[in-house]
Amino acid sequence: MSRKYFGTDGIRGKVGKFPITPDFVLRLGYAVGKVLCKEGGTVVIGKDARISGYMFESVLEAGLTAAGVNVVLLGVMPTPGIAYLTRTLHADAGIVISASHNPYYDNGIKFFSAEGTKLPDNVEHEIEQMLDQPMDCNDSSNLGKAVRMSDADGRYIEFCKHTLPNGMNLSSLKIVVDCANGATYDVAPKIFNELRAEVIAIGNEPNGININDDCGSTQPAQIQQAVKTHKADVGVALDGDGDRLIMVDRHGNLVDGDELLYAIAMAAKAKNTLGGGVVGTLMSNLGLEHALKREGIPFIRAKVGDRYVMEELVANDWKLGGESSGHLICLEKNTTGDGCMAALQVLAAMVSQGKQLHELVANMSKYPQKMINVRLEEKLDLDNCEPVKQAVQLAEKELAETGRVLLRASGTEPVIRVMVEGRDAALVEQIATNIAEEVKAYV
Repeated sequence: MSRKYFGTDGIRGKVGKFPITPDFVLRLGYAVGKVLCKEGGTVVIGKDARISGYMFESVLEAGLTAAGVNVVLLGVMPTPGIAYLTRTLHADAGIVISASHNPYYDNGIKFFSAEGTKLPDNVEHEIEQMLDQPMDCNDSSNLGKAVRMSDADGRYIEFCKHTLPNGMNLSSLKIVVDCANGATYDVAPKIFNELRAEVIAIGNEPNGININDDCGSTQPAQIQQAVKTHKADVGVALDGDGDRLIMVDRHGNLVDGDELLYAIAMAAKAKNTLGGGVVGTLMSNLGLEHALKREGIPFIRAKVGDRYVMEELVANDWKLGGESSGHLICLEKNTTGDGCMAALQVLAAMVSQGKQLHELVANMSKYPQKMINVRLEEKLDLDNCEPVKQAVQLAEKELAETGRVLLRASGTEPVIRVMVEGRDAALVEQIATNIAEEVKAYV
């Protein structure tokens, strides 16, 4: 369930469709309490700024306490802050009420283990099976209690600040911070302010329904303009739950997750703290792979999704990985993607090297990329589609070492994503169109 979003009309997960209703969330809280906690154990709950979070927080609390579990309510808190506090409070589990970068009318429930990591599949299955069991809470003496933590934001702020080298501050930087009217609306400006940066905050007035609305990392036009208007050194754009990061250089140009991953990797290499290689995904730009190769830094690709990046990091005993979307994981700092903390690593590199953001990523050239989504009426088995396979093989031969082709089914909608990238933009466009037409013809 850590990777399933429960939208207003439900979601079709591996085990069926779960409608988002207070009744379901109540039973979900009870099931989580029974599976993840011993009687008298503790679960922390945090949420983003969307209006439905208040309702789901209350019913989760009721379900957990009915299971005999104590609850610590963190209030509005970034997802990585919930992971951090789950660990430091020695809780049995952490729960995030958020739909990340989605609109306000969606919502989701995500879980962290006691170590602040996503739950393994077998535990998720156990929770799903427990959903069908009746709630047994007839003995009032066995009910859990709930308390609200008043200093949760302060603890996370101090954690982020201490990821900078001792004695370093950001007094030389003027920063625009876009909080996406979400979970970081209060903590993000404070983090950078307390490190003595000059901060201009936007997207920091949530009203419950404006989360991710024309702001944040997925809609960065406002912060691009704000950086130029205020003549800032850099812009930091976060998403609704604070686990993704996109930045803007002083000229108003976007710097995406691949480029930020390169900047962090190069800074770590210079300090001899990289600790191995870098994990990207199937969607990571080929320019990142080639730039790291030139620097002698190993690079491998995981399936799309932060849980798969994490699996590869753990398997290889590496520390740094992420996605083009800006979900960046620095394992030596936190156990999940953390937008504020990742931004601080980039800002620290700017300060220590005396460089602007565009200079940090100057040696990485992104290859032109074309993505075409082909909508489906039913599931398509690409492995048995010979015309499509032949088109891909011809394309790969034509691109050789200067590009690549990727076809993958979306995990959230009925489409096949056709992605082509390479040095020649016109060739990339032509090949992507040809393959997409073959897919459409087969459909």
